Amino acid sequence: MKTNNPLKTVALYAFCLIGSLPFTATAEDWPEFRGPGGQGHSQAKQVPIKWSTDKNVAWKSNIPGTAWSSPILIGDKLYLTTAIPEGKKNYTLHALAVNAQDGKILWDVEVIGKQKGKPARMHKKNSHASPTPIFEDGKVYVHFGHDGTACLNAADGKTLWKVDIKYNPVHGNGGSPVLVDDLLIFSCDGKDNPFIIALDKNTGKTVWKTPRAVEVSRHFSFTTPLLIEVNGQRQLISPASGAVIAYDPSNGKEIWRCGYGEGYSVVARPLYANGLIYVSTGFNKAKLMAIRAEGKGDVTKTHIAWEYEKAVPKESSPIIVDDYLYMNDDKGLATCLDAKTGKLIWEGRLTKKNYSAAPIYAGGLIYFHDGEGMTTVIKPGKKLDIVARNDIGEHGLSSFAVTDGALFIRTDSALFRIGKP
Repeated sequence: MKTNNPLKTVALYAFCLIGSLPFTATAEDWPEFRGPGGQGHSQAKQVPIKWSTDKNVAWKSNIPGTAWSSPILIGDKLYLTTAIPEGKKNYTLHALAVNAQDGKILWDVEVIGKQKGKPARMHKKNSHASPTPIFEDGKVYVHFGHDGTACLNAADGKTLWKVDIKYNPVHGNGGSPVLVDDLLIFSCDGKDNPFIIALDKNTGKTVWKTPRAVEVSRHFSFTTPLLIEVNGQRQLISPASGAVIAYDPSNGKEIWRCGYGEGYSVVARPLYANGLIYVSTGFNKAKLMAIRAEGKGDVTKTHIAWEYEKAVPKESSPIIVDDYLYMNDDKGLATCLDAKTGKLIWEGRLTKKNYSAAPIYAGGLIYFHDGEGMTTVIKPGKKLDIVARNDIGEHGLSSFAVTDGALFIRTDSALFRIGKP
């Protein structure tokens, strides 16, 4: 196992290593939160199944700062964000590119300088750099919530544009952006006046901004939208406090909404399968809702196919494989449901630790990662079939990136490549 220190490199060095021509994500890449399509599935082959702190680890690279953003992978380059402490309370926000073959940092750029004034109060399970970057056509888009959003040249980290969309956060930021045509879209669900916004991905200028207009006691949430298509019409599915809402991504107009009472601090990214939207309703007690996606207007009383209320995650996102939905609650109890009916198939214990990371499906197996570094690998099916438990030995709340022959795991202070060198 090789260990690399977080040394900054000049832009010219990174430019030579990465190349000067634009490049586009391929099927083997992991270009956004939860990978291609945003639902945690990978077509990668020969994905590692067993590892430990000193077994099947190709490299470990120390990453400066603190962050829970997940790494993304394009070709042989990883991109991630971090917050570097500046004194006791302040910080600067950075983006990094890492060589996926050896773990060396290719560039480390300060995207947003030292924050002035009192920083937003941060939850212990959040960070100033929690949203995951997203890649398209040689550009990396990095989002730091209320602190700012930027588009970077993937080759050298040069800032192409940067904007500051202000809102009043609670516990920091969290939801990652999505790309739809020429738009970069993300939610801004803060203490008050929550909204969802679309920026021109080429300039950063606001194209549309839509208020949530949901009556709820607590407005703050941290979700990532999901783009789907229903009967030839595209919908942007975006959970918020009190309701999940479907928008027309081209103009931000609401198509339908389904309420779930006072649910708030919603984190999990929604799923779409079988004509149903699956959403976890957040705190204080989460329930899982399956909603028919072809409605118009308020569909709360007409389009809920089923609900499930036991051991539903408030933080981790569920995953669907074939006709089964798998999820882990925040304390490591796993559940398998019939995705069409909500019928319980099985439940069982993964570990007794805290869970925040979203599971992935790769190589025919599902990977669940707890906050203390243990990954439980299961074979999907009608019973809990644990294939392996692997302990990396370090705390971390980020979700995995995956490619042929490798997994990438981010911890408090490091990035690991699991798999043969």
